[in-house]
Amino acid sequence: MVWAEAPPQQIKEARNARLKDLSVEGFWPSIYLSEGEIMKRLLGFLLCFCLLGANVAIAQAIAIKAGRLVDPEAGSVLADQVVLIHENKIQAVGKNLPIPADAKVIDLSQMTVLPGLIDCHTHLADGPTDDGDPLSQLKKTSAQVALESVPNARKMLESGFTTVRDVGVYRALNDIALRDAIAHGYIEGPRMFVAGAYITITGGAGAMTGLAPDIKLPWDLHYGEANSPWEVRQKIRQLAHDGADHIKVLSTGAVLTHGSNPKSQEFTLEELQAAVDEANHFGLRVAAHAHAPRGIKNAIRAGVASIEHATLIDDEGIALAKEHGTYLDMDIYDEECIQEAGRKGNIPKDFLQHDAELGQIQRDNFRKAIKAGVKMAFGTDAGVCPYGTSGKQFAFMVKYGMSPMQAIQAATTSAADLLGHSKEFGSIKPGKYADVIAVSGDPLQDVSVLEHVEFVMKDGKVYKTR
Repeated sequence: MVWAEAPPQQIKEARNARLKDLSVEGFWPSIYLSEGEIMKRLLGFLLCFCLLGANVAIAQAIAIKAGRLVDPEAGSVLADQVVLIHENKIQAVGKNLPIPADAKVIDLSQMTVLPGLIDCHTHLADGPTDDGDPLSQLKKTSAQVALESVPNARKMLESGFTTVRDVGVYRALNDIALRDAIAHGYIEGPRMFVAGAYITITGGAGAMTGLAPDIKLPWDLHYGEANSPWEVRQKIRQLAHDGADHIKVLSTGAVLTHGSNPKSQEFTLEELQAAVDEANHFGLRVAAHAHAPRGIKNAIRAGVASIEHATLIDDEGIALAKEHGTYLDMDIYDEECIQEAGRKGNIPKDFLQHDAELGQIQRDNFRKAIKAGVKMAFGTDAGVCPYGTSGKQFAFMVKYGMSPMQAIQAATTSAADLLGHSKEFGSIKPGKYADVIAVSGDPLQDVSVLEHVEFVMKDGKVYKTR
């Protein structure tokens, strides 16, 4: 048999026809497409991608008309301002700013507009307050406590607090779960920065105490127990791995812990130094619970970012805090709730004994610290008082020495600085998160109006309006 060879051009045309038959029409990429066809489809794909990206980026702008706008950075109030918001960030702030034609306009021209508030001492993930006894935690599963904490987060947000620093939880890591559920949009609540667990000595402040010696606690109820510098380091390493945003150590005894003495020192200076050093390795700041003078001064010398409560701080402690730039986070309102619970029989008697006379001493020391110029953040120990009532502390801060603007700054710019996130929130400035609240009246004349927040926006989304 004799095979006749076809001309080269005919062979090329036949091959291309065969390749076209083998290609999957409409599918890209394909090894059977010609180079020119690949380029055409690539350009089409890129054009579609760019158009899709443009459509995604186009979101309706929001314009807030603010009758009065509090600027805590400058310590001033601006009149007739426009706040332009794109997606979840503030785009521009100013008077007579042009408003895009398609923008959604929120008219707060008859109200005072402020940055979202920040509470630097909360316990949102401990479930309902019940009878004020930590032993109530033993009546519920960890999952039940976490789910019962969902309303706490919502109440906090609706009261105007768009960010919180949560400083400990009895059931370890429940606060991380709550933080993440909010961040994913599963539930409503403030932006949370959490500790994961308390780091405390055996039987110390924040520990689950008051049990018979032969009762063994599950891991999450003694997760943070540490009794040496190296044990402290190990706990911090574990918390960093598990997702904590900061570290909470308990330097002294506590009021609301069975068998504790708030006037006693617990962690040693060496243990506190180990905590700060190890936390620094992970970029984490340390908050120290401390009532007693020596425990306060040890924590300041160790380099903590803040002293929580600072109840019995003395003159030397005040001077040290100012020298080191340490924040005091003094919950001077919750004494009202402790005493009210005592009158109703809703708090263990030994807690009331621990608390005797401490409330007024703390308030007097708050006044001394303000006069000395110590840095002060806003923290309420939310959970001791009902969730959603943190705003009541503003009036007490003013009563005991702050100006209304200083109290607002403590809950905005100062709090953001303590958290290390001043570039993200704490004031209504371009580039920051669109965390905005509004009240009727003038908080610089009557700071108690902050107890009744009427408008709440977090991340550009409105959660509460009149």
